[in-house]
Amino acid sequence: MSIPSPDAEAIKDEVAFFQAVKARINKFTGSGVKSDYEVETAIKQIIDNALSSEGVIDIFEAAGIKSPSVSILSDEFLLEVKNMQQENVAFELLKKLLSDEVSIRKTKNIAQGKKFSEMLGTVVKRYHNNQIDSAQVLAELSEIAKEMRLEDYKSEELGLSSEEYAFYSVLKENESTSFLDDNKMKELIRAIVDVIRKNATVDWSKRDDVRAKLRLTVKKILMRYGYPPDLAKLEADKVLVQGESLADIFSTEN
Repeated sequence: MSIPSPDAEAIKDEVAFFQAVKARINKFTGSGVKSDYEVETAIKQIIDNALSSEGVIDIFEAAGIKSPSVSILSDEFLLEVKNMQQENVAFELLKKLLSDEVSIRKTKNIAQGKKFSEMLGTVVKRYHNNQIDSAQVLAELSEIAKEMRLEDYKSEELGLSSEEYAFYSVLKENESTSFLDDNKMKELIRAIVDVIRKNATVDWSKRDDVRAKLRLTVKKILMRYGYPPDLAKLEADKVLVQGESLADIFSTEN
């Protein structure tokens, strides 16, 4: 009888939502829900379904914070996330942003992507295993974000492009390369990038002959800068893998 009422029309969506919640809850057991956890799970499933069907959601607006103006890694933004009252929402938000950032870095800097992926996975696992609380997980995720930013600053300090720094990161993974100071390392990196860039073609990463030639050339360059033959061979393989991830960029430049 109340359906035609303007007041009823205004709240019909809310009524439908709670009816759906009640219907889902009643499915748990014949005698009702056993715990608050089951109720929360049922409601979360319904909300997730509702959100996923409504198109793109502004995650920053939903979390009640301002979108970062410059970088998701800024101190101001990290502080804003850490001070959110809903710590579980803050965790999911920061985890999502860092996961996306890691995915981007994996396509450009293999060593860096691997490093931050492992760091993020370890922190998230410890949190899910109740080894750290909400406050600590937010603090540790923030530290990962800050370290990402420091990596970017390091590239600028060395005067290396993002592509050059990717090869720098690969070679710096091996502590046995510490015999080279930063200036010599930069010379080495630029020599390697130069030879890869000059030999890059659209399909170079798929051609065994080009790959073999590049591997040998890179190995000789490494040995010229003091790498022992065995280490030079090992590092040359890693350099080629990094080069393949940048194949599209280098081939476009040519």
